Amino acid sequence: MRFKKLMRQKKTRLSLLMAAVVTIFAVASCEDNVNDDLMPGADTGKLTVRMTDAPLNIDLVDEANVTITKIEARQVVEEAEEDTGNPFITLYNQTETYNLLELRNGVTETLVDMEIPTGDYDLIRLYVDEASLTLTNGQTYDVKVPSGQSTGIKVFIDPEIQVEGGLTSELLLDFDVSKSFVMKGNLNTPAGVKGFNFKPVIRAVNKTTAGRIDGMVTDTADAALNEAAVWIEKDTVITTTYSDSTGSYAILGIKEGTYDMYAAKDGYDTLKVSGVEVTAGNKTTQNFELMPADTTSQ
Repeated sequence: MRFKKLMRQKKTRLSLLMAAVVTIFAVASCEDNVNDDLMPGADTGKLTVRMTDAPLNIDLVDEANVTITKIEARQVVEEAEEDTGNPFITLYNQTETYNLLELRNGVTETLVDMEIPTGDYDLIRLYVDEASLTLTNGQTYDVKVPSGQSTGIKVFIDPEIQVEGGLTSELLLDFDVSKSFVMKGNLNTPAGVKGFNFKPVIRAVNKTTAGRIDGMVTDTADAALNEAAVWIEKDTVITTTYSDSTGSYAILGIKEGTYDMYAAKDGYDTLKVSGVEVTAGNKTTQNFELMPADTTSQ
């Protein structure tokens, strides 16, 4: 009897010991699931990353889809190790497909909203697994993603975005569909469209140092003009957008400064407006009234 009692006590101690070991490993496992980039006790601030689109001006296109699997941000460290360089913080690690044509004229999609270590960040790595265009006739063209799957698409942040403790910093990724999907073939030939090449053009804009421009594009009778091109320049074209069916347009993430703006549409004279002022954190309204083109002299 005494022997059996001792065996039961040993089994009880062994069970308790195993339970304790399992608990320790479970706690360690949970801690491992926390973002490894966040050091214990590190000061953190919130970073929000939103995505928008400079739209594609092709009437036949119904969807422009990209599948994003990961987003990383590079932290600027003064004494970065030579072998590893500046560290990258993982901001997004899931698989999600976005139709970029739904993100136009001020519409954005929130990709990231999380706490990360305080500091300056100067580069985004965007991992795109797949990309495709679907035409209004239902035909879909899958496009190859150069290096987007393995090394990520590198998007520099200029100026760097600063994440401060207790505050929220906002970064805008402007995915220029009109430049990113390059048509192979010609709509106006019998052969038609032969497919598309994918050459991603993305701006990363620190919204704390940027403003937005919006307005209307109309004709001289005050009628809204749909699909009128509107672009902004400063030495070179910065970004382009198109008005919607109401004549409205919006351009987000423009650095503070003075710019030239243009509006154009087939059948109308191109209109240039100089000296458009953009102020950080504010909205500038710029309307365009286009004159019908004079075709009598042609």
